[in-house]
Amino acid sequence: MAAELHVELVAADRQVWSGEARLVVARTASGDIGVMPGHQPLLSVLESGPVTIRTSDGGTVVAAVHGGFISFADNKLSLLAEIAELADEIDVQRAERARDRAKSDADASAERRADVRLRAATTS
Repeated sequence: MAAELHVELVAADRQVWSGEARLVVARTASGDIGVMPGHQPLLSVLESGPVTIRTSDGGTVVAAVHGGFISFADNKLSLLAEIAELADEIDVQRAERARDRAKSDADASAERRADVRLRAATTS
């Protein structure tokens, strides 16, 4: 079993993060999943939620991901997201305002997106 896996986190408009990792945790249509080197091949739908990447150098990368696909084979993990942003790119106050606005507008999907952004920003 290899000691690390290569990870590519890509949004529709850009490459968000690329590197070597020991563990990636993401939310799929079947629930949360952890992928480590040597994992069985995988193809699943990504649900909105934070993605946590434990890097090979001991660091942690957290991103807010909204929809897409996750694929793993030959120690290469691809997260192909509709929208993704790294936790350190998220403006917490702006996300809180967006969540409050979504609540007052009764827009459940916008509220969910704002909640995911806030969780990612506060867990990094």
